Amino acid sequence: MIAANNVTLRIGKKALFEDVNIKFTEGNCYGLIGANGAGKSTFLKILSGQLETTSGDVTITPGQRLSFLQQDHFKYDAYNVLDTVIMGNARLYEIMKEKDAIYAKENFTEEDGIRASELEGEFAEMDGWNAESDAEQLLNGLGIPTELHYSQMADLKGSEKVKVLLAQALFGNPDILLLDEPTNHLDLDAIAWLEEFLINFENTVIVVSHDRYFLNKVCTHIADIDYGKIQLYAGNYDFWFESSQLLVKQMKEANKKKEEKIKELQEFISRFSANASKSRQATSRKKALEKIQLEEIRPSSRKYPYIDFRPNREIGNEVLMVENLSKTIDGVKILDNISFTLGREDKVAFVGGNELAKTTLFRILMGELEPDSGNYKWGVTTTQAYFPKDSTQEFDNDLTIADWLTQYSEIKDVTYVRGFLGRMLFAGEDGVKKVRVLSGGEKVRCLLSKMMISGANVLILDEPTNHLDMESITALNNGLIKFPGVLLFASHDHQFVETTANRIMEIVPGGALIDKITTYDEYLASDEMARKRQVYLMEEEDN
Repeated sequence: MIAANNVTLRIGKKALFEDVNIKFTEGNCYGLIGANGAGKSTFLKILSGQLETTSGDVTITPGQRLSFLQQDHFKYDAYNVLDTVIMGNARLYEIMKEKDAIYAKENFTEEDGIRASELEGEFAEMDGWNAESDAEQLLNGLGIPTELHYSQMADLKGSEKVKVLLAQALFGNPDILLLDEPTNHLDLDAIAWLEEFLINFENTVIVVSHDRYFLNKVCTHIADIDYGKIQLYAGNYDFWFESSQLLVKQMKEANKKKEEKIKELQEFISRFSANASKSRQATSRKKALEKIQLEEIRPSSRKYPYIDFRPNREIGNEVLMVENLSKTIDGVKILDNISFTLGREDKVAFVGGNELAKTTLFRILMGELEPDSGNYKWGVTTTQAYFPKDSTQEFDNDLTIADWLTQYSEIKDVTYVRGFLGRMLFAGEDGVKKVRVLSGGEKVRCLLSKMMISGANVLILDEPTNHLDMESITALNNGLIKFPGVLLFASHDHQFVETTANRIMEIVPGGALIDKITTYDEYLASDEMARKRQVYLMEEEDN
């Protein structure tokens, strides 16, 4: 069990949390949610002891071990992968290193023998003999192949480091597990594995995530941060959403009835207060009026952008034809004779673990890369707008937000351009902020503004939900569902893919393509697709 007791945190004059009291108990998974800036990550740092409170404290059941997901991807670059995972249980790792140091001594003393014996006993109690196999099992489950287990962390790609650090947090069956955005940069297979792990995890979990499907799958409770307070709800994310909306509705209805009663009492008092025969009744009603208290209904701190993609022209029947596209990067075949044709109603989700393949295909289709062989042709009625995974160059300048967006607009009127920014929650003085200093979420909202103002009838989006809060993801999801044009996108958000796509394409290892007109859930459940994927994987291993 871990609990926050009257926790207050002030940053300058602003109180981020005020007198928060909440208890997280064993056997439950708590989803910590709230708008960007509400303090989700900060609260996890308070619980983990990384950040001190202004007042109040955090208590943990004596003897319980707390583990949290490290955010510094370079912290363990000097260590190998397996050691990094085992470091998740700091005491066990200390014992292993001390044992090794003792046994490596040339002059092994009697004191060394006694100390080694003590360490061996503690090591056995902590199930140390299974430490390496347990670590390997976690790494394999998250998609880190065995050949990388003894590699240096410094040699791993960013997405691989994320998985190793997640394995570190999960290692050794911690009593309390704190996870801040654990699905970021994970492929869908790794997310599915993590879901099953957490569903079967018997201790306490507190997780921050913008992935609604993930929260629905793993959470038993939702802890909602709003205006510096944390309200606990039993159930998953969807249950929280329905419950919170119902609560506000009930409070409004109760206030409406109270207001009607207040009006009725006030009219009676006004009418009969001067009437001697009714004065006792008027006095009684005054006392009743004083007792009526309206519920304070504070609007949520959450803000939803308005995302609406409106094509300037209707798309024709011929959209895109791709024939035998191939591409090799750094000696690895990324795309292998890929062919497909898109129709005017296609909304295609590109799924699978090969991130580079998806990005490479999108960049080829946008003319940023040349294929090694094959060709593609866009229909004459199509216009494309592109959301790149890496937008660094887009914002490497000193333009203000308003000037940056104006350069992409056919209509140069400042009021027209600011209208699009306003929809994406850039209000007033925000328009004069330099794009170079924007946060990740603000840059994403700028790119979505650019896509909306383009009037394109084909949208290509490479991981658009990265850096967005739950409200922006919901707004984007709804905007793409309504979009009347053609869509090609990649996303790790299960619900986003399931509710938006009507066609699934997976580029498997080796660069071949699986293409099926279906929903994402149906695709995952398809035995045929599972067999095909396994065949491709086996062929790749043989090669």
